[in-house]
Amino acid sequence: IDLPSPFPMKRGGALVGARIAYETWGTPNAARDNAILILTGLSPDAHAAMHDANPAPGWWEAMLGPGKPIDTTRWHVICVNSLGSCKGSTGPAALDPKTGAPYRLAFPELSIEDIADAAAHVVRALGFERLACVIGNSMGGMTALAFLARHPGVARGHINISGAAHALPFSIAIRSLQREAIRLDPKWNEGNYDEASYPESGMRMARKLGVITYRSALEWDGRFGRVRLESDRRDDEDPFGLEFEVESYLEGHARRFVRNFDPNCYLYLSRSMDWFDLGESCGGTADQGLAKLRVEKALAIGVHTDILFPLQQQQQIADGLRAGGVDATFLPLESPQGHDAFLVDIGRFGPAVCDFLKAL
Repeated sequence: IDLPSPFPMKRGGALVGARIAYETWGTPNAARDNAILILTGLSPDAHAAMHDANPAPGWWEAMLGPGKPIDTTRWHVICVNSLGSCKGSTGPAALDPKTGAPYRLAFPELSIEDIADAAAHVVRALGFERLACVIGNSMGGMTALAFLARHPGVARGHINISGAAHALPFSIAIRSLQREAIRLDPKWNEGNYDEASYPESGMRMARKLGVITYRSALEWDGRFGRVRLESDRRDDEDPFGLEFEVESYLEGHARRFVRNFDPNCYLYLSRSMDWFDLGESCGGTADQGLAKLRVEKALAIGVHTDILFPLQQQQQIADGLRAGGVDATFLPLESPQGHDAFLVDIGRFGPAVCDFLKAL
């Protein structure tokens, strides 16, 4: 979907000819009041689950589909790829119509609020005045709060999964290190890289840091222990090479990611999370911003083992919404799988989402 052109950005500048990628599942009902919007974390695309046009499994396959917790026989589901991403939406890797070359660092400064405004335009362009629910995961939880703040009355319900009303110092510190790893790779070259000269080492380090924070120490211990690699999987020429199974896992995960996500997009999206504070939207605190959001019913879910978006942040969301008169529930889960639990621990997250939507 084409965004309005020019599309103004919160921190200055505007985009011309920008587009947002999206996918849909299910069918709108006659009243057009059964639409659910899914807002994603930093790296996912709009392909949350398989459908006729794309039968490949999606990133939230177990959660979304006929008879699944987000039941597409009842709901019409929209998932958007974030503005600033490299998965179909306009971002730093896209071509700047003024130059015909990629934007790179000429892309305007990106905020969570810009991502929210772009998603709101998609919803309206598809003909929906009011959503049944907006669901935000991780960074998408931040985007959902900005979406609700900047577009009052746009949704009846809200599920915030492992999200936050603002970034915490620990999370900012981790993301700062990730960005530094990319920027210190000589091949990043102030954002001027290409496929032949690509900042692979920086992206590998950034992704490894991320994966470490996406899971929990409890899971690392149970999954890998202190198991060492077999001798045929070690590089005897490197005295400090991979030695443990957990190192090999991180290396494999990072190598699968690096060529599948644009480094400049990663930098922009990562920084947008650090900048986000819902309180800015109301000229007050995050709690005051939450109390001003207008939905009827909400659910904030998190897990005890999440170190990146810790549980107190989901409790803050529920408490803040409740202070504003919303029927809001806080649900802490015991999953051992850390921040990524919402992607993999469907046994715990699925029933919670399903029960909320059934009552909506």
